[in-house]
Amino acid sequence: MIATSTQGLFEHLETLVDPRSPRGQRHPFTAMLATVICSTLCGVRSLRAIAEWIAVQEPATWHWLGFKRMPPCANSFANLLKLIEPIEFERVISQWTKTLDGIEFDEAALQPVSIDGKTLCGTLTRHERAIHLLSAFDHQTGCVLSQCQVDPQTNEHKAALEFLKTLVLKGKVIVGDAMFCQRDLCQQVIDSGGNYFLVVKDNQPQLKRDMEMAFVDPKVFSPLPTAPCRRRLADRQFAQ
Repeated sequence: MIATSTQGLFEHLETLVDPRSPRGQRHPFTAMLATVICSTLCGVRSLRAIAEWIAVQEPATWHWLGFKRMPPCANSFANLLKLIEPIEFERVISQWTKTLDGIEFDEAALQPVSIDGKTLCGTLTRHERAIHLLSAFDHQTGCVLSQCQVDPQTNEHKAALEFLKTLVLKGKVIVGDAMFCQRDLCQQVIDSGGNYFLVVKDNQPQLKRDMEMAFVDPKVFSPLPTAPCRRRLADRQFAQ
């Protein structure tokens, strides 16, 4: 991560409102959020790992991120992330990724964006279902453009109808599995200026067969009855 990119990150994070009380603040707001983002980009996937990641960095890195004392523990990161608005945090990260240097975009080429749902580990409770998220992954930047929680009363297909309205689909190819092979979803992508590439495998035999039949040469296969069949049908109707 180069300096100009991280400088832009700090500028974007400063647009967020610090939800903490002014009393008892030990660590800068932007420093903690920048630590969360940088550690996640390095492969960290838990609050404890975030605290461990920043603890093993050089003091120069602490000062560069904005810390003025020893970095916070995992509980401090957890308390902060509970207070911030996740939608606004995602918006800031999304805006920052669009300004990254060193990423070349071919405006004439279609840009693939994969949508997929995953259930978060450790979110299953005794009286509630585990949290299921639907995410949009940009192939060119390697970043998650956006994500939303799927209502337990519905499915990924229904959630995707509203989720895709939050993305600019012009010049994009939406990539997904058979879950999204629905007429209303495909039509919505096309109406929004995008394209779609959906994969159907053997675990959906009827859907796969229907799609294969759509590409069969009509000269080889015709749904119309053959001549002997037509004669039998005519004879049956005449007998009646």
